[in-house]
Amino acid sequence: MTETFTGNFTQQEPIPEDAIEAAVAVLRHGRLHRYNVAPGELSETALLEQEFAAQMGAKYCLAVSSGGYALATALRAVGVKPGDPVLTNAFTLAPVPGAIASVSAKPVFVGVTDALTIDLDDLEAKLDQAKVLMLSHMRGHLCDMDRLMQMCDAAGVIVIEDCAHTMGAAWRGQLSGRQGAIGCYSCQTYKHVNSGEGGLLITDDPELAAKATMLSGSYMLYERHLAAPGPEVFEQIKYTTPNVSGRMDNLRAAILRPQLRDLDQQVQRWNERYDEIEHGLRGTPGLKIVERPDAETYVGSSIQFLLLDWTPERIAEVIQRCAARGVELKWFGGAEPSGFTSRYDSWRYADSTPMPVSDRILAGIMDMRVPLTFSLEDCSQIARIIRAEVSVVYQS
Repeated sequence: MTETFTGNFTQQEPIPEDAIEAAVAVLRHGRLHRYNVAPGELSETALLEQEFAAQMGAKYCLAVSSGGYALATALRAVGVKPGDPVLTNAFTLAPVPGAIASVSAKPVFVGVTDALTIDLDDLEAKLDQAKVLMLSHMRGHLCDMDRLMQMCDAAGVIVIEDCAHTMGAAWRGQLSGRQGAIGCYSCQTYKHVNSGEGGLLITDDPELAAKATMLSGSYMLYERHLAAPGPEVFEQIKYTTPNVSGRMDNLRAAILRPQLRDLDQQVQRWNERYDEIEHGLRGTPGLKIVERPDAETYVGSSIQFLLLDWTPERIAEVIQRCAARGVELKWFGGAEPSGFTSRYDSWRYADSTPMPVSDRILAGIMDMRVPLTFSLEDCSQIARIIRAEVSVVYQS
């Protein structure tokens, strides 16, 4: 009998009870705005920033309204102006070039390898075209961060890390987001902690932290931040930094604080599921596993594999056959953007030139969420279904 998976690829785990209790406490007192505090009270948002900075080993942290807002704020803080070129990945999600466009800068796209990381040879050839790299650790894949930082430091290029998919990941034991000048994280529902929407920004640079805080809309209330530089740093920039309001509120912060305390345990659970699926897919005819380097500590909240050099029609048949059996695959090779998939030539507000080597990779990328609501048995079944349907189409 042909088996069918009946799980839901978009269903997240419930919010933990202690997070619900913390959220209800905020609702009961009604002080949702991060700067609306009772005498002697520390806001949930300020506490979240303090705790996340400590967790990441960073000096400063700012909580904001979304991961995309964190990225745009980082660009403004490092001094990107309208018309400036900003290097970024050709393989990423739309909010990354969107953040660059939101400050009227111009994305300069860098190619992708079959490890689904930024092509460092292509980056090296383009380093003289910009002073900032917005590095997207797309779908949780970390490139050789040693080589990348060495190249960028030598060229005087500032690195902003998009860690939307790598909260809890590391390169040679150093947490993702700690190599560049600024690390930006997402707390959107499908990321590693869930507040619906939300973002976090970390840095060790006091001036960048002060500028980001003023940009987020601190209304000169920066002394209420617990993970911010001293007032003397704000004195230097407070009159020349615009307010582009995008603060996180106390309700979302209250939901996030307990989740972050459980992050390491959640990462372990994701990786157990990821490893189960990967093991089941290995050796499938026509299917290429994306190998993870030994230096990388990853978070397997999604999984990708490659159907390299398959025709669009055959890939569409795989997607259709898997969907008929309850398995939802996304494809980055489609000519039109679809849901959460798009590619550099989809973003027509930004100039781009064809990159044949990268286009071949993009045309074969298959993508699948791995929610923690899946059991290990679910993951084994999903792998069996994908393996069977890819094999059928490959052999046909």
